[in-house]
Amino acid sequence: MAYEDPTSSSFDNLVDEYPADLADVAELSIEDRLDVLTAAEPTAGVEGQIAQAIAPAPLPVIHRTSSGLYRSPTTAGIQLELRVDVDGVHPLRKVSGDFFTMAGATVNYYGSFIVDSPAITTTSNAIVIRGQGRFTWSAGAPVVQVTIQRRSIFQPAAPAVLQFFTSSGAPGASYLCQFGAHHFRSVFIETDRVSDVTTPVFSSYNTATLPSGGPGRTLSVVSAYAEAGIQLVPTAGTDVIDIREAGGDVRWSDAELHASMVRHFSLWRDVPQWAVWQVVCQHHELGDGLLGIMFDQAGRQRQGCAVFHAGLGGSTPDRLREQLYCYVHELGHCFNLLHSWQKSLGNPPGANRPNAKSYMNYPWRYPGGAAAFWAAFGFVFDDPELTHLRHAFRNNIILGGNPFATGSSLSNPELMAEPISDQSGLQFHINGVHPSFALGEPVVIHLKLSPTDLRGKTVIPHVHPNQGMCSVVIGRPNGSVVLYEPYIDHLMASKTKFLPAGKVIEDSAYIGFGKGGLYFDQPGIYTLRAVYHALDGSQVMSNVLSVRVRYPGSAENEEVANLLLGEEQGTLFFLKGSDSEFLRSGNEAFETMLEKHPGHRLTDYVRFARGVNAGRTFKTISKDKEHGVLVRQSNLADANALLMAATSGKSVLDDLSKQNCLESLASIHRNKGDEKSAKLALKMAQDIANMRAAK
Repeated sequence: MAYEDPTSSSFDNLVDEYPADLADVAELSIEDRLDVLTAAEPTAGVEGQIAQAIAPAPLPVIHRTSSGLYRSPTTAGIQLELRVDVDGVHPLRKVSGDFFTMAGATVNYYGSFIVDSPAITTTSNAIVIRGQGRFTWSAGAPVVQVTIQRRSIFQPAAPAVLQFFTSSGAPGASYLCQFGAHHFRSVFIETDRVSDVTTPVFSSYNTATLPSGGPGRTLSVVSAYAEAGIQLVPTAGTDVIDIREAGGDVRWSDAELHASMVRHFSLWRDVPQWAVWQVVCQHHELGDGLLGIMFDQAGRQRQGCAVFHAGLGGSTPDRLREQLYCYVHELGHCFNLLHSWQKSLGNPPGANRPNAKSYMNYPWRYPGGAAAFWAAFGFVFDDPELTHLRHAFRNNIILGGNPFATGSSLSNPELMAEPISDQSGLQFHINGVHPSFALGEPVVIHLKLSPTDLRGKTVIPHVHPNQGMCSVVIGRPNGSVVLYEPYIDHLMASKTKFLPAGKVIEDSAYIGFGKGGLYFDQPGIYTLRAVYHALDGSQVMSNVLSVRVRYPGSAENEEVANLLLGEEQGTLFFLKGSDSEFLRSGNEAFETMLEKHPGHRLTDYVRFARGVNAGRTFKTISKDKEHGVLVRQSNLADANALLMAATSGKSVLDDLSKQNCLESLASIHRNKGDEKSAKLALKMAQDIANMRAAK
């Protein structure tokens, strides 16, 4: 069923509710409608309710606040959810709304609007809010006016009367919206924990316990979001996940978390919905410096996150403070909030705010460091973030809606331009591990950070784009510019490192697949630039790198490209393998590569991913609560065969990846008690490191 523009005059649920003898008020302004209806005698039924709803408030006038969520009845298959944000605690002086279409038993989202800077007129009788709206569609009547009668705190809340106008002032549609709640959005939250977590799951923190930049109050995750205008409703699905069957390896990999979250989130559906999952774990395989992750999965994104108590747990005031911050921070990513210093990487790009006293900043990135941040932080989101949480277009915030950062496409090609000035004292370099890549080949880059200041520099030693301190921008052959967005974000601890002159921090990164899908899926010339986000807020630009993706050139290469190019294969390369049933077709493609093309140079990438995965126990949370965690034990023989083959001879893997691969193999052998094999793998890794250092 096709729907007309809901701002047009064909929609008018006020007219339908008026008494018959007042039907001509449709031609009047909102103010005149109030006068007419106020003069009308209250009558029984709907007519009496409308007249009474807009009647003058009696004295004394200790008024209710008008901010909150309002809903219209269904009129001609249209319903409106209206958010009024003009008074009360920290009002943003904005109005926004979402339209939904009704057809039988189905409800569909139609579009959203926001009035950013309305004129607000307050009298003893009413609040009138009027301004130009921004819409997700081309609205025929884009001027929005909302009128709410002011009522005493002893009276029920008044409805809001919304009227649309054309740019020339002609009236459009009008809606009567009943007051629903003082919050702006409502979200179900399910919080699970794994049984090996040795410290309590965060409950609350009194912000007056340690010095801060805001008033003292006791905050939980729920009340922190309530202050932002978001109602979090805990579900009955909260559960303790048994990990006793996990054996000696109780460290979660990204692949295991990815698979388990999809399986265990009791409210999970592959649709946009107001529901989010947060799981409390103990250890991650990256180490105890990892504090939290916001997860994404193929298809719908931003539906879950995890926190890790190995680096976060405890009951001392500083740990409780950090838990409140981290739990809220990771959920902020689920609501599509970028880090404070990365707002320019969104779509559309915003202004970076490295000085923000916000949950979305990193304490150690704040000017003056963590101590200065905590002293200034009021345990709030900043105003632009509050605007997003309260008023963002629905698909930009709803869990499972638009991808993180709204989408990968950037409308700011200037990120490829040379910086006007760089006094950071740091140099950042990007290089491809090969001069060119075959179509379907995992694109891997080297990133290297070094000081230009002869006195050295203090840095956060994370240059991998998955760890929050580095961003990579990709210019595609068609001229578009996109941001590489890691499939899973990692919130790393704040440990800094002094980097002396002449020393470097380097890493290799697979950037072929992320939240934006496959980034190098067409032959042609790509341009890359990396940005390191320094402690002082500087954005240290790398050189611009040109990368060529070659045409297949033969029937075999074309078949190999088809086997390696796929969302599931990209996920498997990112996760370094997975047992997830949701990645079955990707694993089948990898099996075909090993069986049909064992001698092809690109098969080494498959061996690497499959070998790493074979060498670890793989834990999957079962839907069957009796079984808890299902554990597939590591297969040392397969891991050793695959990883040794992937790193030997003329392997296509770059030296740094080979070194990391062999170090992983050494760890696998050591965990199995084979110290001799572990030392051999470590020696091979050290030989590669020595060769790299000599180049």
